[in-house]
Amino acid sequence: MLNYSKSLFHFFVVICVILLNTSLNAQSLDELLKDGDKFTEEFNNQKALDTYLKADKMFPDQWEVKWRISRAYIDIGEHMPEKTDEQKDAQLAFYQKALSYAESSVKLASNQSITYIRRAVANGRIALFKGVFSVGGIVTQVKEDCEKAIKLGNGGNYVQSLAHYVLGRTHAKVSEKWAPARAVLGLGWADLEIGIKELKKSTELYPNFRMFYLDLGKAYIEDGQDDKAKEILNKLVNSPKKDEDDDKFLSEAKQLLKEL
Repeated sequence: MLNYSKSLFHFFVVICVILLNTSLNAQSLDELLKDGDKFTEEFNNQKALDTYLKADKMFPDQWEVKWRISRAYIDIGEHMPEKTDEQKDAQLAFYQKALSYAESSVKLASNQSITYIRRAVANGRIALFKGVFSVGGIVTQVKEDCEKAIKLGNGGNYVQSLAHYVLGRTHAKVSEKWAPARAVLGLGWADLEIGIKELKKSTELYPNFRMFYLDLGKAYIEDGQDDKAKEILNKLVNSPKKDEDDDKFLSEAKQLLKEL
């Protein structure tokens, strides 16, 4: 009877230790994500990346970590120098790493909109780097990932607004090329009207975001709707700073307003 009691006691001790370690690990992952997100909000992209990579090493196969790493690589890559061939190669390497981690996040959580959005963003940066009209398949993948994210409809307003924004910007950018030429490249689906509709939706879901307003304003200008462009660009001017590139967006918007 005594031996049985000791065995039972040891069993409960082991179970408690396992549960405690699980709880501590979950808390640690949560803390790492919060730390990384804080660095992201402060535009300290390298520290954010280092924190997420640490989380990935400690807690592999976590989709919440994977898509954040992808975002961090994009945030850094967008601000890398690109004057020399070596610098351009380094920038492209960051975009490709971002794509790799985004791909992993999609595989781990194919039911989450944010994973498709991060893959769309990474592919979008690669397409812009290589030339949109030289990589039609990648551009079409961007469109399809955005549409999948919108269909899933989860992640909250910002995630959904980002899906509509990337989709709208893709339509607007691709539609700049003559339609018959686009069709030959497999990009005949692009439509400026759809682009404007999607960009407008992004501003409705997440208002007062300068990047969204800027691309919507440009699309209106491209479509000959100068009055609407002025209205949107003035909203941009009166919006608070939320993104590290907002000063650049503000300057561009003011210049466009002068030219209208």
